Amino acid sequence: MREEEILMRIRELVDEEHALRAERESGRIDGADETDRLRHVESALDQCWDLLRRRRVQAARGGDADDVEPRPADEVQRYQQ
Repeated sequence: MREEEILMRIRELVDEEHALRAERESGRIDGADETDRLRHVESALDQCWDLLRRRRVQAARGGDADDVEPRPADEVQRYQQ
């Protein structure tokens, strides 16, 4: 996945996060549903940001950013704690 694709995915996820919050405020979804869906979106965002950061580090060190693979969601979550 190229940097542009990662950034596009991040924008999509942020848009989805905003839409979920708007749906909750308008009463179209309940709090539990919002929480579950937001958890998924936030996890995907964490993965994207982690991948983007590691790709940039790899490139800055003279390596091939395309060699960097996404980490599993549970690994990224543990990393941030």
